[in-house]
Amino acid sequence: MTSAPAPSASPARRAAPPSHIMAVTSGKGGVGKTFVSANLAAALARHGRKVLVLDADLGLANLDVVLNLFPKVTLHDVFTGKASLPEAVLPAPGGFHVLLAGSGMVEYSRMTPEVRDKLQHVIDEVAPRFDHVLLDTGAGISDVVLYTVGLAGQVLVVATPEPTSLTDAYATIKVLATTQGRRQIRLLVNQVRGTGEARAVRQQLQQVVDRYVNPTLDSPVRLELVGEVPSDPAVRESVLRRQLLLEMLPGTPPALALLQVARRLVTP
Repeated sequence: MTSAPAPSASPARRAAPPSHIMAVTSGKGGVGKTFVSANLAAALARHGRKVLVLDADLGLANLDVVLNLFPKVTLHDVFTGKASLPEAVLPAPGGFHVLLAGSGMVEYSRMTPEVRDKLQHVIDEVAPRFDHVLLDTGAGISDVVLYTVGLAGQVLVVATPEPTSLTDAYATIKVLATTQGRRQIRLLVNQVRGTGEARAVRQQLQQVVDRYVNPTLDSPVRLELVGEVPSDPAVRESVLRRQLLLEMLPGTPPALALLQVARRLVTP
């Protein structure tokens, strides 16, 4: 995998993004990134926070599917001037709000200057209205993903213990460190099957970063493990039913784990 061109990797000539904007990203698809984004938003809402999830996987959006929503207004309508931004911010199950993207939009497969400007404007407009803004990005290190991550003050990388996920998570961390100057990256390990597995994943990734990335940087990258979500049939059931796990089965281990992650994020 190679990094995207530098001009598209992060927003140019703008102040550092606010820390309450967090990009939820991953090196590869299928690790449960959107599941985490939606349920983490619900968990944060349970802590009394006002939360917005923006579906930043432009063109391949699926947050609406996870939440069983059928939006009449999407980001595409805002970008094209067919609707206002307030019309596109919708209430979602779980007590938070969403800003959904349209799926199958080939024009968003590349981060053109026009799309960059419009996305940046949207985030600048909505961010002050919420305590937390979660950007549910696409997977990988395309220019679309990297630019979107660059709009966030914090990054949460979702990975699983699978070797392919770890390899791609490392690639993502390396690119974020070298193209965006990221030095603090949060890590959530999903689908863990045993006690201590998430800590082992974090240690393994940190060791590789220490060996191959940090020697090339002015200051070291540090990975912060914010939590782990155990593998559980309840997750698959909630996804198939298109319901939030925290709403459908709030007492299950993965739901409780996400509440703990939210508690860690809101605790100074």
